[in-house]
Amino acid sequence: MFNFEEELEKFVPSKEVDKAEESVIDSMNPDITDILESLLKENKLNEQ
Repeated sequence: MFNFEEELEKFVPSKEVDKAEESVIDSMNPDITDILESLLKENKLNEQ
């Protein structure tokens, strides 16, 4: 039978995944949420 706890103890994260994660987190590229927030702020300013 599969022993989840035993397998979890053997787990070693991939270095490539760590590097990719850092790259994504450190990325300064705006995502769709950032773009939408910016558009909404501009719209509110224009309405005033």
